[in-house]
Amino acid sequence: MKYMLLIYSNPAGWEALTEQERAALANEHDALTRELVESGEWLAGAPLADPVNTRTVRVRDGAAEVTDGPFVEAKEHLAGYDLVDCDSLDRAIEIASRIPGSRLVAVEVRPLMDEAGTEM
Repeated sequence: MKYMLLIYSNPAGWEALTEQERAALANEHDALTRELVESGEWLAGAPLADPVNTRTVRVRDGAAEVTDGPFVEAKEHLAGYDLVDCDSLDRAIEIASRIPGSRLVAVEVRPLMDEAGTEM
């Protein structure tokens, strides 16, 4: 089963860390990624650009409304993702708990639907 691990961040929390702490967290995530690549569970992943570059699009009455930022009045934002293919939800949760972002804000575990959408 494939799972999207959505990694959330809070800029204030990230900025409160020292450069050494940030580097240690990045190295920890890199090590986890290498481990998952070796086990065949890691499919893809990427950090996302700064939320100041984000636009949210909503279509209402046929017109696109575009606003700055990922959310309205939110301190946390989606900072990146890892896509894994593992045997169970429990394993996906175990992997998510090892992502450093889970200690800073949160990591959301979302199963991916197959093309038939039978998981709905």
